[in-house]
Amino acid sequence: MAPSTRSERQRAAGWSVANLLWIDSGAAALAGSLCLLLSERLSALHALPQELLQLIGVVNLLYSAYSFCLAIQASRPRPLITLLVIANSAWALLCLGMAASFTGTASIFGIAHLLGEAIFVAGLAGLEWRWRARLLRAHLDTAPSSRTGAQE
Repeated sequence: MAPSTRSERQRAAGWSVANLLWIDSGAAALAGSLCLLLSERLSALHALPQELLQLIGVVNLLYSAYSFCLAIQASRPRPLITLLVIANSAWALLCLGMAASFTGTASIFGIAHLLGEAIFVAGLAGLEWRWRARLLRAHLDTAPSSRTGAQE
């Protein structure tokens, strides 16, 4: 069921924003690992050079490490969040450029991969830019913890 009140929507958005850097880091780690581990098979399926898929994998893993470093910090400097948005935006543009460059030689799967990655990281860049002020501080659950057997 979708949140109906404004405060419910804000709490739902807060949860999403709190996890945005973790989602970003995890998605990049997964994509990078799969590109590296399956580069030979993906090269055949995508009709893209294996070296290109390996490069995409390495870039994703490096980016994952950067966003992970931000995700674990309680306080994040604004320039580092801005750099994250710029990196996602630049990668989205590069993926679009690669898709255009390989149109005609890559398979539909290869083009879909490049376009899908471009759309995904552009979406992340948009969300991170929109919520940049909230991303400056890690979300800490302030709900009281339940204590078993303890009395105050």
